[in-house]
Amino acid sequence: MFIDSHAHLDDDRFDDDREILIESLRANNIDLVFNIGADIKTSKASVELAKKYDHIYAVVGIHPHDAEDAEDNYLDILRELSLEEKVVAIGEIGLDFYYDNSPRDIQRKVFKEQLKLAKELNLPVVIHTRDASQETFDILKEAGKDGSLRGIMHCYSGSVEMAKEYIKLGFYISIAGPVTFKNSRVVKDVAKEIPLDKLLIETDCPYLSPEPHRGKRNEPKFVKHTAEKIAEIRGISLEELAKATSENTKRIFNIK
Repeated sequence: MFIDSHAHLDDDRFDDDREILIESLRANNIDLVFNIGADIKTSKASVELAKKYDHIYAVVGIHPHDAEDAEDNYLDILRELSLEEKVVAIGEIGLDFYYDNSPRDIQRKVFKEQLKLAKELNLPVVIHTRDASQETFDILKEAGKDGSLRGIMHCYSGSVEMAKEYIKLGFYISIAGPVTFKNSRVVKDVAKEIPLDKLLIETDCPYLSPEPHRGKRNEPKFVKHTAEKIAEIRGISLEELAKATSENTKRIFNIK
């Protein structure tokens, strides 16, 4: 059985078959799915999915793309949502200097505020970073200097060296479908080199479908292809990879 540590099943691309897909997860060897918020609307939707389905957990937060549009009282809303039984982290949060959908100063402000909230609530964080690797690292290092911060580097695409630095800060490295792509040398190196007990797998569905489904809508059952590629790269069995990544996911999200 696999765990998809990062999905967006509330996305409208699942509107036609969401219930069927979710009810078929176990039959497709998916034990748990963690549904990730990107704004208040999707955070609330994640919570509702977690309430409805035993094998879905929720993560709530404001994505850097949506930082500019965050409600004035967004922290109060996230704090209230975090009191729900199956909310297990704050995310996805971070910096995105590739698209710059929100001004960078606002991205930084909202990112830092949510890190502070996560520490207050003693919850891990799920981090998005694109074209902002060093600044993201510096902000996380400062926020976690007291040892109270932990989390996941979602859909990691940076170097092996930076991955090891994030691990020192208390973070896990999550690898998605791009590891299956032909020219993804860097992420393959990461998949091979980082400690197995710090590795997670994810789909980020409906985005980033792995081979052989590249270009199509992604969904949780396709996480198997990512797992198969990582197991091949590491020279271990698929069963060992599935067991380790499942244990790691439950550990960081404090699932018993």
